[in-house]
Amino acid sequence: MAVTASEISLIAQAEKPEGYWRSVGRRFMRDKVAVGAGLVAGGLILMAVFAPWIAPQDPLDGSMMDRLSPIGTEGYPLGADELGRDMLSRLIYGARLSLFMGVTPVLIAFFIGSAIGIAAGYAGGWVNSATMRVLDVLYAFPSVLLAIAISGALGAGIANGLLSLTVVFIPPIARVAESVTTAVRELEYVEAAKASGASALSIVRHHVLGNVLGPIFVYATSLISVSMILAAGLSFLGLGVSPPNAEWGLMLNTLRNAIYVQPWLAALPGVMIFLTSISFNMLSDGLRSAMDIKQ
Repeated sequence: MAVTASEISLIAQAEKPEGYWRSVGRRFMRDKVAVGAGLVAGGLILMAVFAPWIAPQDPLDGSMMDRLSPIGTEGYPLGADELGRDMLSRLIYGARLSLFMGVTPVLIAFFIGSAIGIAAGYAGGWVNSATMRVLDVLYAFPSVLLAIAISGALGAGIANGLLSLTVVFIPPIARVAESVTTAVRELEYVEAAKASGASALSIVRHHVLGNVLGPIFVYATSLISVSMILAAGLSFLGLGVSPPNAEWGLMLNTLRNAIYVQPWLAALPGVMIFLTSISFNMLSDGLRSAMDIKQ
């Protein structure tokens, strides 16, 4: 029986090996929990970006006549805070600073920590030992205490909060980068590149980065949820975002005295922090599973 050209094409496509990133995307899309978490995280990001068009009121405008209005009050779907400001609008605008304070330190630490870890892992020897021992000094402190100590020394403010959180996340990211780079450095194709006379920079660019950035990035995404909680904690303690800005941790602080009067109202910022943190955490788990070649 003759085989048609279309059948030959289908057979060739079936025998063609699937690309790595395409297989990662296919495995990720099969994980319904990770896809759902990604949709939630994407929705929160869109909410933060389009806050001026979504929020029904100005988050800074308040009326003392409406202070602590319960959920469902006319004109205040999610109630009003201690100064009579619309909680729905403040929660929407609060996503901006909360996500900014959660994602930015991890992003900066990703670039700095990756550069330090990859350099130390590829160099090896005393360079690796000296670099990692210096980072271990910071890594030895609990992240919460280190962030509070740095922010307390520098003073309250968004910039100082970002700096303290960035310093907290550089050591763990550098440790992961050093670990995966050390493993890749021993592979045969890297040794062959060294034997061919390629420079260290060329080897790192063409043979190391492509194999280590994926695991480092996945680990960094898992830190976003931690960063969100730490940033909210700093604001709650008065070491992060300052009033009257809308930020979920700061809103928890200002509403803590209303917990006995309007407990559900006071819990709303905490619910948003939890929802955002768990979404990024599940998204990171899904990416880790999808990028695992054993899967």
